[in-house]
Amino acid sequence: MSETSSHAPLADRMRPERVEDLVGQERILGPGRPLREALQTGRLHSMVLWGPPGTGKTTLARLLARSAHAQFIPLSAVLAGVKDIREAVARAQAYRQAEGGETILFVDEAHRFNKAQQDAFLPYVEDGTLTFIGATTENPSFELNSALLSRCRVYVLQPLGPEDVRRVVDRAVEDPERGLGAAGLRMADAERDRLAHAADGDARRALNVLEVAAELASGGGRGGEVSAEVLDAVLTGDVRRFDRGGDVFYDQISALHKSIRGSDPDAALYWLARMLDGGCDPVYLARRLVRVASEDVGNADPRALSLALAAWDVQERLGHPEGELALAQAVTYLASAAKSNAVYVAFGEAREDVRRLGSLAVPLHLRNAPTALMRRLDYGAAYRYPHDEPNAYAAGQRYFPDGMPARRYYRPVPRGLESQIAEKLERLRGLDSAAAGTTATATATGRDKERGA
Repeated sequence: MSETSSHAPLADRMRPERVEDLVGQERILGPGRPLREALQTGRLHSMVLWGPPGTGKTTLARLLARSAHAQFIPLSAVLAGVKDIREAVARAQAYRQAEGGETILFVDEAHRFNKAQQDAFLPYVEDGTLTFIGATTENPSFELNSALLSRCRVYVLQPLGPEDVRRVVDRAVEDPERGLGAAGLRMADAERDRLAHAADGDARRALNVLEVAAELASGGGRGGEVSAEVLDAVLTGDVRRFDRGGDVFYDQISALHKSIRGSDPDAALYWLARMLDGGCDPVYLARRLVRVASEDVGNADPRALSLALAAWDVQERLGHPEGELALAQAVTYLASAAKSNAVYVAFGEAREDVRRLGSLAVPLHLRNAPTALMRRLDYGAAYRYPHDEPNAYAAGQRYFPDGMPARRYYRPVPRGLESQIAEKLERLRGLDSAAAGTTATATATGRDKERGA
């Protein structure tokens, strides 16, 4: 029988007391895995448990403390300060002296701890006074300082699938001691499946909703049945995961961008809908689409940039829902368009040359000459005006700084409009080569005349 009070919330009462009862984390808890070994042997090490809400982070920490017969001190990084950490250290030192036992300092929402708070307990992790277990929904490589992270092993917990959450719901409905089984609660398979899907991978959310549904089902003449009507009443509001600034946010915008780059308009629409559904700022999405238009479509289809800017304009002018439809139109066009990152790559190479070569002087023939002094110094003297040349092209004229070899940054791809651009550039380079040959011949002829004279 669990020591948890019968008055505790259902999610606390149903917290697994054996590792075998945990669901959905076989990848880190399978036979032979380090975390499974720690649970079986009771040999502790500091760690960070990283995963979405309701996937078992707190439960795992408590099971580790139980297996090692260790003192368990939970802190919430949202509420705790340096004073609370010092008190935890004092308790750990006293427990070691009196009982010779170990202490686990469990920090929930560990990403909320600032550097000073992390530094406060780091020495005691190093000397073994505390075993640190942090739980976080955010990427620990961004949120925890390197000194602490280097002393921890990171375990990644996966979101629970609907079948995993369904097992948790079944257990809670049927368990007569800790769950709702003794109350005679009835819940058909269809409603259990619906709740499992609505929980969106969060077992705690599923149990919280189930508890409210059970209370509603026990009153109002409903006879203790969690019906479709009861679920309709309790499943309100947004239940999908989206943190508007953390890992889930950046993972989803990455998925949207990569789906467009991969020319999959259907997947791109899905991720657009996911982000809008989660409350992402549509203007942010519009800005990202403009970036995609330049980075991944480029000159293979220059209309893409205009369409992305137009979608941004529509979003700002009309708002919801018309603006979102314009974003969807831009997403499908970008995903379906010919792709080229030639401009993106070329600009990167040009910037690298600027960084590497420093401030090379502008050649005299490219300089403007608005004053008499500048003209006497030959500013612009050798410049050839392309519009006065055949086909409006000054074949052989150089535009790079003197002493810098001509570079070819922009390499159009053989797709979309860029295939035509590539043909034109190749034709112009042919004219340059011919002009260079003519110049070389003229120079050699001049030298021969000088020697003959």
